[in-house]
Order: sequence, then C-alpha cells, then structure tokens
Amino acid sequence: MKSEFKARPVYLKRDDRIEAHFTTCFISLLIYRILEKKLDEKFTCSQIVNELRNMDMLEIPCEGYIPTYTRTDFTDTIHDAFGFRTDYQIIPSSTMKNIFRTSKS
Repeated sequence: MKSEFKARPVYLKRDDRIEAHFTTCFISLLIYRILEKKLDEKFTCSQIVNELRNMDMLEIPCEGYIPTYTRTDFTDTIHDAFGFRTDYQIIPSSTMKNIFRTSKS
C-alpha cells in the first residue's frame, strides 16, 4: 500500500509534525478501507487508486461537467455503491455540488 499511495521517507523531528503526518496516513488508510468495503472487496488497492486517479471530469463553464474517463467495471461498481452516475452525460454544476455535499456527510 505504501507504494500505491506514493509514500516516501519522511524525516520529522517536531512532535506536532509527526502527529500530523501520522494522522494524514491513518486517514488515507481509513478512507481506502471504507471504500474497499463499500465496493464489496472486488478490487485491489492498486486498482482502486489507479481507477480513481483516472476518473477525470472536464468543466464546461455555464454548462457543467463532462466525464473524460472510460467506463469500466470499477466505475459502474462505484456509481452503484454511492448512488450517482457521472459517466454518460453532462453533469450540471448544481448536481455536481449535490454529489460533493453528499460525499462529505
């Protein structure tokens, strides 16, 4: 997993920075594990990270967002797990804001 998250050696001395680094790493691992469970453990860590990195959207001012990624089993599974689609149409800005708001709660 360390290589999937592109971690590198970190040399910290101050306690607050060590604690912040640990917290960041822990949260990353926690998010990955939650996502893995939501996807019924169908995908490996490298598949999840690579597929999420490839899920780009192009913003068109005053229109919304267009997906620039290719639809795959992973994208279908993640859309089904979280109850929204972003892979086959222009997503209005208001809908994208709702997706962001929902994903934060």
